[in-house]
Amino acid sequence: QVQLVESGGGLVQPGGSLRLSCAASGRIFSMNVMGWYRQGPGKQPELVALISSGGSTNYADSVKGRFTISRDNAKNTVYLQMNSLKPDDTAVYYCYADQNTERGTYGYWGQGTQVTVSS
Repeated sequence: QVQLVESGGGLVQPGGSLRLSCAASGRIFSMNVMGWYRQGPGKQPELVALISSGGSTNYADSVKGRFTISRDNAKNTVYLQMNSLKPDDTAVYYCYADQNTERGTYGYWGQGTQVTVSS
């Protein structure tokens, strides 16, 4: 099994910054895509950002230019630097990762970390 543990959430004022981290541990062969999704109050879950093992990135339009995703493959860790935060960014942020195994591709989710943007 693979476990994903997020950290770095919290309360921040509009315009502020936070950095989320997500570390994978357990039965790891080679992580493929890693990234972040979020679900705000009363909203559907949505993609925030993804990063491939080679470093290619994909962002939601709503966070482009404000959020930066990165990863440390040696540490099996993905990061999300969030700048210029807005109240609309308030959500539970979930880490996601998948890997290819001899039995197929498996996806994994973290437990979620709360980000609240409020004055």
